[in-house]
Amino acid sequence: MNQKSRRKLAPWLVLGFAGLLPMATTGCQSTIAGQTLPSAYYLTDDVQYFPAGPEFKLSNQVQAIEQYKLQQQQDDAGAGF
Repeated sequence: MNQKSRRKLAPWLVLGFAGLLPMATTGCQSTIAGQTLPSAYYLTDDVQYFPAGPEFKLSNQVQAIEQYKLQQQQDDAGAGF
């Protein structure tokens, strides 16, 4: 390759590298019609789904009160022979 062709090739290489660099450093996740399509790293992404909890938030407390009442009834029945 001679000196003249290298001078013509160098700006094209720099321009090509500058054009490919942003594509190489960004993921391919995109939003199309309100739908988020996966990136190339979807297998290592954090899970963003949280399952719904119980509708009634005090279910453990109600269960403890029912057990307490049942225990009280058993104690009352056992003491009264």
